[in-house]
Amino acid sequence: MAGKIITIAQQKGGSGKTTLAAHLAVAWSQKRGTRVAVLDVDPQGSLGEWFEAREEHLGDAADNISFRTASGWGSRREARNLAKDHDFVIVDTPPKSDRDARPSIEAADLVAIPVQPSPVDLWATEPTVEMAVAEKTPAIIILNRVPPRARLTEEMAVAMRDFGAGSAETRLGNRIAFAASMGQGSTVLETRLSAKAAEEVEALAKELLKYMK
Repeated sequence: MAGKIITIAQQKGGSGKTTLAAHLAVAWSQKRGTRVAVLDVDPQGSLGEWFEAREEHLGDAADNISFRTASGWGSRREARNLAKDHDFVIVDTPPKSDRDARPSIEAADLVAIPVQPSPVDLWATEPTVEMAVAEKTPAIIILNRVPPRARLTEEMAVAMRDFGAGSAETRLGNRIAFAASMGQGSTVLETRLSAKAAEEVEALAKELLKYMK
């Protein structure tokens, strides 16, 4: 039975796609016997840089996650190949490119769309949702980098209901710990720089599983 493919997509840059991809990969890989692969389709290569830092810091301990790269058009084939011997394949796509993201969305069992709680970010989300709907791929919007006690966040949560995609109950806070852990080739699940951040990631990883059954 093939593994599940989760494509992280968002047309707007700076949404936190790579951070989300890395954290989900680690969260799911921590379950004994679970095989996880990450596929970097973004030419910026940020996920690859994270993985190299991870290998440097963790050595053989980094082997519980596989890493591959692919061009936009080749991502569908590469993701499906990885799914043959991995339980989860997480695809990090580039921003601002329908052409490069579409093959990854076509291959996905779920499209996860991180969005910061601002009108501009929400507007940029609509084309990604439309691509997922066109491919009949389930999509879920995840509020990311959420500031504490912001009324705008709740307004954005309400507006997201009209987008034709699901909305994750779990939100990821605007926490320095996420960026700090990524710089070490790690995640907040391992560094525990913020217990709250780790709790959020664990809750989100668990929640997303419900959308892929």
